[in-house]
Amino acid sequence: MTANTPLSNVCVLALDAGTTGVRARAVFTDGRAPVSSYREFTQHFPQPGWVEHDALEIWQAAKETINDVLSRLDALPAAIGITNQRETAVAWSRSTGTPLHRAIVWQDRRTAERCDQLEADGALPLVRQRTGLVLDPYFSGTKFEWMLTHGGVEANDDLALGTIDSWLLFNLTGGRVHATDPSNASRTMLFDIGTLAWDTDLCALLNVPMHALAEVSPSSGRFGFTSEDSGVPAGIPISGIAGDQQSALFGQACFNPGMAKNTYGTGSFVLLNVGSTCPEPSEGMLTTVAWTLADGTTTYALEGAIFVTGAAVQWLRDGLQIIASSEEVGPLAASVPDSGGVYIVPAFTGLGSPWWDPYARGSILGITRGTTRAHIARAVVEAMTYQVRDAVDAMTAVSGTTLHDLRVDGGASVLDMMLQMQADQLGVTVRRPRDQETTALGAAFLAGLAEGVWPSLEAISARWQLEAEFSPSQDRAVADAQHTQWLRAVERTRY
Repeated sequence: MTANTPLSNVCVLALDAGTTGVRARAVFTDGRAPVSSYREFTQHFPQPGWVEHDALEIWQAAKETINDVLSRLDALPAAIGITNQRETAVAWSRSTGTPLHRAIVWQDRRTAERCDQLEADGALPLVRQRTGLVLDPYFSGTKFEWMLTHGGVEANDDLALGTIDSWLLFNLTGGRVHATDPSNASRTMLFDIGTLAWDTDLCALLNVPMHALAEVSPSSGRFGFTSEDSGVPAGIPISGIAGDQQSALFGQACFNPGMAKNTYGTGSFVLLNVGSTCPEPSEGMLTTVAWTLADGTTTYALEGAIFVTGAAVQWLRDGLQIIASSEEVGPLAASVPDSGGVYIVPAFTGLGSPWWDPYARGSILGITRGTTRAHIARAVVEAMTYQVRDAVDAMTAVSGTTLHDLRVDGGASVLDMMLQMQADQLGVTVRRPRDQETTALGAAFLAGLAEGVWPSLEAISARWQLEAEFSPSQDRAVADAQHTQWLRAVERTRY
């Protein structure tokens, strides 16, 4: 396929750059099976609590997956949409496109002491009011600052700072466009979610030069075109960008206030659509920009962020080596009726919503001589559901909104047993769509909406189809007793 191949309105290509790998996925308008390609990349752990990625390796994986998918299409896609692991910070040279430091990943905890210092200095009210976030090393701002103060990155005119979406967009356009969207910008701790602009006070607070930051454009709208020197076919419009969790909310067609989704990925992220008015900051929850459309309308969301869910399954596989593949965890966990009193709190990189404790560390409690690897596996699966309940309980308490159901996606959403546990813990119906790759779907929908591939939000909503639903079946007293024991275990992880 060459740069002269005509564009097709039959499909849109989503580029989903996650925490452990990159997936390119062609989403077709006629409902045919998608065409996809995936590449993993290396995780670097230079010190305890530090997590880094090689930005060039991510870009190489993006090129390979895009070209692999395009090689199996009859025409170039109508557009490309980008979705990405959020908060991961990249610094690079505008003139050479060379990364100036390894990307510091959202899971990284190295700036915890800096966040403590900022809170002691009284910065939390400003951060909460302007950004809807909390002072936590999870977010990009203190990562950028660390690169500038400790990582050897110089704050000159050649410097570009951005999240993974900006890095990929820069490379796809041959270095011509340094931009992002409000959903990603709102996760940096440098962006005023009310005015939808970079905040001079916050940039000064974190010593981040504003000139290095990306231009902010609507999530659905044309950012630029692929370049002939990018390594992919030229001339494809790049017309949608959203952080992975906001993209999944869009892909789940949660377009109305009160609709919610949870993604079970490396971590779990519960988002509740709260409409077009930016809400006041709420205890334990994050307020974030969900998306901005080309017509200027903005949607906000409340978010509960859980750092480790699927990553705990990877730990069973790679760390404890009690399973050979991630697919084994479901059958192994189902082989016992309960966890035998074992509770695992996977606070490997601290605790997110609603605790926001970067110093918490993982724990296994309740082990006896009769504990088996099956009990350990079940305790990990149960921990996913308990953490989601913690976030939902806090979200509904601060918003006053009753959760009527939960749309779910992500790798672990294939576990029927886990989704039944989730329904029992929440006391609401859990619904799984036929197409569970909703993060990629959201990016494709945002880009396709901008280019007229899908004419409206209603047309996108019509594509959502139910695959399975799980209604509460457990006695509430039993579910609540289990959750109470979980909360006791959480307290023991906190220093």
